[in-house]
Amino acid sequence: MIEVFQAEWCPHSRKVRQQLTESGVDFVARQVPADRDGREEMRQAVGADQIPAVVLEDGEVLNGEADEIVAALQERFSPRDDAQRHREKAEAH
Repeated sequence: MIEVFQAEWCPHSRKVRQQLTESGVDFVARQVPADRDGREEMRQAVGADQIPAVVLEDGEVLNGEADEIVAALQERFSPRDDAQRHREKAEAH
């Protein structure tokens, strides 16, 4: 199962979650503390404390800028037939 280290308040995390949703990919959201000092579990899992970070099923870690993570996900996963509708609903909120 893909893991996303993220926070609900983080707009960069939202971009990554949205991309996974539009691709129809199931994932587990791992909530991280707001304070980077409290992110030891995340550092152990992905080697960094910047959110978002994604751990793919094969163990590969995607971290860095959200746009880079989204691009890497787009290379790996095709969009669902209803991806545009998901995007429209997200933009409406």
